[in-house]
Amino acid sequence: MRDESWLASLLHEIWDEKFSHVKKKNNVVIRWKGKWKNKFGHIKMLKNGDSEIGINALFQDERVPEYVVRLTIAHEIIHYMHGFHSPHQKKFKHPHKGGIVNMELKKIGFGEELAKEKRWFKESWLNLYNELTNNGFEERKRNYNTSIFRFF
Repeated sequence: MRDESWLASLLHEIWDEKFSHVKKKNNVVIRWKGKWKNKFGHIKMLKNGDSEIGINALFQDERVPEYVVRLTIAHEIIHYMHGFHSPHQKKFKHPHKGGIVNMELKKIGFGEELAKEKRWFKESWLNLYNELTNNGFEERKRNYNTSIFRFF
């Protein structure tokens, strides 16, 4: 079951396997947050000084491949190590400058997952998103109702 503990275990596993060289300079928490169509995750600094990694809550559904969740977590850890929303010194002005995140992901062995994620996003994500959020139906219903009212 993909609950908060599963997510926290995955964060610790990925950090130990791929980011043991990155010092945790503050408490890093991870949570399911939001139901986003075009955002898989984010990192932010909380008022108490913790860094929070938010992972798209729709990824709790097991039809989302685990490699997508793992890659999203790794992506956010890279932002952390680059000093975005963490106590580390900021290394770049912009978090994705020159494709730096993807370069880092490839460097630590996530190259294959990046290619698979890109394919999965293109072939599967939109349909799954619409199913999980009921957006496909609601959007068609809204468009239908709006078009009716235009004629009266």
